[in-house]
Amino acid sequence: MKKLTAIGLFCFFALALSSCGKSSDSNKEEKKSDYAQAADVLKAVADSYTQEERFAMYGGDQEHAVMDEPGKFDISKQEEMEDVLGLPTELASGIEDAASMVHMMNGNMFTGAAYRLKSSTDKDHFAQTVKDTLSKKQWICGQPDIMTVIDVDGVYVITAYGEAQIMETFKKKAMFVFKDAKVFIEAPIV
Repeated sequence: MKKLTAIGLFCFFALALSSCGKSSDSNKEEKKSDYAQAADVLKAVADSYTQEERFAMYGGDQEHAVMDEPGKFDISKQEEMEDVLGLPTELASGIEDAASMVHMMNGNMFTGAAYRLKSSTDKDHFAQTVKDTLSKKQWICGQPDIMTVIDVDGVYVITAYGEAQIMETFKKKAMFVFKDAKVFIEAPIV
């Protein structure tokens, strides 16, 4: 009987110890978001615009463009993401989903993108690399005034650049819609 009790206790403690190591991993849950897709993030901002604030826009990549609203951007189109959204191709491997919202008249008036970052992606490095890339970009048809990078909920990051007044409206709307949003970077484009 003592032998059976000792074996039972040994098994119990072995199981308990193995569970302890696993519990710390299970507590490292991936961050959750209220938004299923990057396009939902930009739609939330666009939907908060008044009629007077709203501008003619399109969303998505060239192959899947949608009119008058933000749209999903195919993340396999890395060169197009860099050309249109200003996302360096080196950062593409750190994202899981993307969406865009671009001014119909001219992308330099306003271009916004939302990215769902992989949990392993360093947000500070991501933001700084986007800033550096936009600062070095050769602009055609005018130059945007300002750029910003906003952490929405620890899962999504918004990047945007454009004319100062349109950017100010966008930033105010984003900060209103996403209560815990944090501006990583805001800088003039020179």
